Amino acid sequence: MNTCTTASRDLEEPLAGTAATARTWLLIEQPGPWGAKALVSSHLDPEVGRALEEAADGTGVRVALVRRPGRHADHHASQRHQVYVAHTVPGNTWLRSTTVAAPEELLGLDFAALGAGRHGGFGAPYEGEPLAFVCTNGKRDRCCALLGRPLASELASSGEEGVWEITHLGGHRFSPTLLVLPYGYAYGRSSAADVKEVLHAVRSDRIVLHGCRGNSAWDRPGQAAELAVRRATAEYRADVLSVVHTASMDPPTDPPVDAHVDNAYWDVTIAHMDGRRWTVVVARGASLPPRPESCGAALGSPARMDVVAVREASGLRG
Repeated sequence: MNTCTTASRDLEEPLAGTAATARTWLLIEQPGPWGAKALVSSHLDPEVGRALEEAADGTGVRVALVRRPGRHADHHASQRHQVYVAHTVPGNTWLRSTTVAAPEELLGLDFAALGAGRHGGFGAPYEGEPLAFVCTNGKRDRCCALLGRPLASELASSGEEGVWEITHLGGHRFSPTLLVLPYGYAYGRSSAADVKEVLHAVRSDRIVLHGCRGNSAWDRPGQAAELAVRRATAEYRADVLSVVHTASMDPPTDPPVDAHVDNAYWDVTIAHMDGRRWTVVVARGASLPPRPESCGAALGSPARMDVVAVREASGLRG
């Protein structure tokens, strides 16, 4: 079957630097069917969904709907809604949970504070198993349903706790995609075995690099740079690396000959909690040959992040 996922995989499109960006996630349980724009096309009151979108705009908070894996009956049964709020910036990572009788209660939250990493006592600290949110919204892209829903179901039926379906994580062509909390790393092209390995690592406060798209706390050049430092140093501990500076820069005098670069370069500084620092040069390239970014879309050349160099403060390391 010719899908956007097949094309991306066959063309070996890189995953690093493709995660959705959000310093804080607000995830609201909403059973039943989801439309392409789930916050305004589900059993959630569309006015409430629109108000949540507006409240989060520009704050660093990303709002999404979640539901348990399985059949999603088209009914409006009254129930409480599970809510998770997670801040993913290293050094101030937290995950809190509660339930609400109605999602409109969440409109009273201070979204700017949440985006800045201040939870204000919302809910209670989450102390359960790591959470895995698998994108399954086939109304946005059929790959998310064809590949994401079986993955979520397989994980849940195998006894993995903390597995949810989520409305949208971006990057349909990397399906199955997932977000893992509390640390906020996103993954693509995932199998059940891959997810189990990721969750096992998170239980030990470690990060798996295979299939990793990046930490949602950072912008896309920062995501690619942080992963490059992890690979160069074999650093797998969570919460020890931070993006402390990102600036655009002029193209180097000797750009990589195999990269389709569109003249956008960044100088990214990565800091380790032990004091070490690295300078990473990241170039934005165009994925060639053209391929669909989602099923049914016209052929295009989606942006990719190519790491040109990784240099430790004391010298070249990559």
